[in-house]
This record gives sequence, structure tokens and C-alpha cells, in this order.
Amino acid sequence: MDKPIAPRPYPPSLPMRIAPPGACDTHAHMLGGPNDFPLWQGRVESPDPEMNFDGWLSQYKSHLQALGCTRGVIVHSIFYGSDNSVTVEAVRRLGDNFRGIGLLPDGADETAVKQFADWRMAGVRLNYVHGGILSWQGAKEMAPVLADYGLHIQMLMHAHIHMNEIFNSIPNLPVPVCFDHIGWPDLKLGSMHEGIEGLCRLLESGKVWVKLSALYRLANNPYTETDEIVARLVKANPERCLWGSDWPHIMLNGAEMPKSGDMLDTFFRVVSNEAERYRILVSNPVEFYRFETT
Repeated sequence: MDKPIAPRPYPPSLPMRIAPPGACDTHAHMLGGPNDFPLWQGRVESPDPEMNFDGWLSQYKSHLQALGCTRGVIVHSIFYGSDNSVTVEAVRRLGDNFRGIGLLPDGADETAVKQFADWRMAGVRLNYVHGGILSWQGAKEMAPVLADYGLHIQMLMHAHIHMNEIFNSIPNLPVPVCFDHIGWPDLKLGSMHEGIEGLCRLLESGKVWVKLSALYRLANNPYTETDEIVARLVKANPERCLWGSDWPHIMLNGAEMPKSGDMLDTFFRVVSNEAERYRILVSNPVEFYRFETT
């Protein structure tokens, strides 16, 4: 059965203030044309068939340039299931200032993890929201091998649903955990909900990282409904916060298509301290993703 076509993102938009030199967009996805890379049969959407891999790569570079970002992290799209080739090729083509996050199944062996490290993959993604091939138990069992190769666990979850299940296990892991999209909470529950409280406690411990990303999935522009939670996460530990655009905004599921410049403007509005801005956009990604500096 044919899948719906994911809408293309808006053309790159300039923020009111561009990011500082060395800034990193830590969350974007790469797509390809219908004949470029094998698509997963279980996907809910398909990329625009009129755009090929080179076209997406060019648009991504323009997106970064408009924001002022010179580093990036490509998070493997569920459109391609466990075939990481679109992400691996993107990281290869983009160069040393880019890293990937890929998918590995439960039970993946050391050979597979080593291959990830050789591909400049920085971590494996666990998707609690949409399901996938890696479970929390599988990630915990894989963690010692991930640690041997300097990889981490990146997790898409709903803080208000999943935090209680995972909270006690995280401090004992030999690898850090990075949470996507401010923990994707239910905004109606407020910033003091136990899921956000748990995330803040983990941030304070230094054991986890969080991406201030994809606010458009929670609220409409100008995303002011997310300000209180973002501010609370940054206050908990600005040394463990990252920023990401979630470009090209696939699987909107009713959310409004955002403009990347607006999302960076939102970050600058909520995070007003210049030192914290620089840390989140530049210093933290350098540390976490082990980018080279000159």
C-alpha cells in the first residue's frame, strides 16, 4: 500500500540572530530519493519522491548555513528501519564536523558496535514513542560494549509516561543517555510534573543529556508554552543541554511545519545568558560528540 508523502520543509529561514561560530545542530534527519536507499516497509510516510539524496544533502547544508551552524548530528530516520546506510553516507559526505546516531537491534554484537564507531556514529537510538528494534532491556545489555567504543544511548520517550520505568537504571549505566525533544512531555501536566522532575534530577547528576529540540511537536510558534520547561532544564544543568532543529520535520502528526530560524530565535529568547548560549550551542556538542577543535 502506498504511504503518504512527507511534506518538504520550508526553505531555510534566517533567525534574528545567527548561532556563534562552531555551533552544532544536534538533531536532524537525512532522506533520499526512492531509489537511493531501501525504505522500511513499516514506515508511516515516505520521503518526497521528487527529491534525491543529493538534493536533501544540499538543502541540509543550506539549512545549517542559514542558522550559522558548522557542525551537525544526523539521527537515523525510522523511514529506513535498521538499514543505516542513508545516515552513514550522509556523515561520510559531510565530513569530520558531523556525527551520526543509528539503529542497532537487541543483541547486536561487538562487531556491529565497532562498525558504528568506525562510521563516526556517536550513539544508538532507542525509540519508546514509535517503537523499534532496540528495547530498553536490550540497550542496557548493550551498554558495556557501547562504552568500550565511546558510544551513548539516545532515547526518544515521553517523560510523563516512561521516566518512572527508566529512572533507577540510568545511574548504573556505563554510558550516558541523551533524551530527545526536552523529554517530549505532556505540557498540560506542567513543568513540575514528576517526569520533568526526574529528568531534572538526572541532569543535575551529570549522567544524562537533553536536547532542546522539536518544540514545534509540543506547541505552535512562537512556542511560548514550552518556555518554562526549557528554562527549568537549562537551570538544572546547562552543561548537559544541547540544541537541535529536528529538520526536515518528518512525521508531523498534526503539528505545524516550523521554520528553523524561528526555533533558534526561541532558544535565544529562553536562554538569555551569553555563556550558557555558547555552552549549549558550541562547547557541549564538542564535548559530547568529540568534535575536533583547532
